[in-house]
Amino acid sequence: MRRLPPLTALEAFVQVARLGSVKAAAEELALSTPALSRRVQALERFIGRPLFDRKHQALEINAEGQRLLDDIAPALDSLAQALENIQSGGNQLRLRLAVMPLFATQRLFPHLGALRTQHPQLHIDIETTPHAVARLGEGLDAAIVLAKDIDPALYAHELDHDEVYLIGRRALLEPPHALTSPLELAQQTVLLHRDMALSFDAWKDAVGMPDLQPLAIDNYDSGQLMLEAAAQGLGVAVMHASHFNQSGDTRLARLFPDTRVESPYRYFFVCRPRALQTRAVRIFRDWLVAADICRSLRIRFFCLRALNLVS
Repeated sequence: MRRLPPLTALEAFVQVARLGSVKAAAEELALSTPALSRRVQALERFIGRPLFDRKHQALEINAEGQRLLDDIAPALDSLAQALENIQSGGNQLRLRLAVMPLFATQRLFPHLGALRTQHPQLHIDIETTPHAVARLGEGLDAAIVLAKDIDPALYAHELDHDEVYLIGRRALLEPPHALTSPLELAQQTVLLHRDMALSFDAWKDAVGMPDLQPLAIDNYDSGQLMLEAAAQGLGVAVMHASHFNQSGDTRLARLFPDTRVESPYRYFFVCRPRALQTRAVRIFRDWLVAADICRSLRIRFFCLRALNLVS
C-alpha cells in the first residue's frame, strides 16, 4: 500500500484552503499558527510541490492545491462519517450544524423538541462558528446562515423575508430623549451586526437620507448582545423585525415605526449538494422546510408588500 501523508497534515491543508487564512484555520483546529504552518509545510514536502502561493505572509491556494482539495475533501468527509457511524454503533444519526445564536434561541430551539419526537435517532452537534459556509463538508454538514445571497455551487433553501428595524431603549420614545426625526441619529451610536453591514444603508435609502452619518458605528458579532446593548442605552441597533418581535424585551422599542424597509439579508439553510445524500441532512432539511418555522414571518412580510408598506 502506498505511503500516505499524516491525516493531521491533510486536515490542516483543507482548513487553510477553505478558510483562506492560517490564523482562522489554526483557531478552528485549536492549534498555534506556527504549528499549523508546519503541518502544511510537511504535506508540501511529502507531495514535492507547493500547494499555496505565499504573498506577504498570506497563503493563497494555487492550481495544484485546488486540485488536491477537490480530490480529498469528499474522501475526508466520508472518513469522518464512517468513524462516526462506528462510534455510534450504527444506532444514531448525527448532524453537524452551524447556526447563528439568535436564530437558534428565538426560532430553532423552540421547535427542536418536535424534531426529536419525530426522529429520536437524530442527534445534532451545534456550532456558532463565524466561518460556517467555508467549513461545509469539512467538519460541518449544514448551516443556517444570514446572507444576501449564496454561492450557486451550494444547495440553499431560503427560510425567510424580513424587514429592517431600528431598535432602541424605550426612553428614546419619550421626552426629553425622544427621537422624532432620522436626522437626530447624527447624535446616536448605531449598532451593526457584522453579517448585516448593509442593513443601515438600506434603511437610510428608504428614508431618503443616504448620506446620514451617525455619531459612531459599533460592530457586533452577536445579535443577543446587540439587543442587550440597545436596552442598556449603548446605541440604536439595526436588526430584523423578527429579532425585535421575538425578543419579548419590554425595555426595547421600535424607533420610527412608520418606516418599512425590506432587508437585503435572508436566512438560508445551506449545505454542499453531496451532503443531501446523507440521511441526517435530508431528515433535518425536510423537517425544517415542512415545519416552516418562519411561515408567520413570511406571511406578514408579503401582506405588507401587497399593501405597498415595504420599500
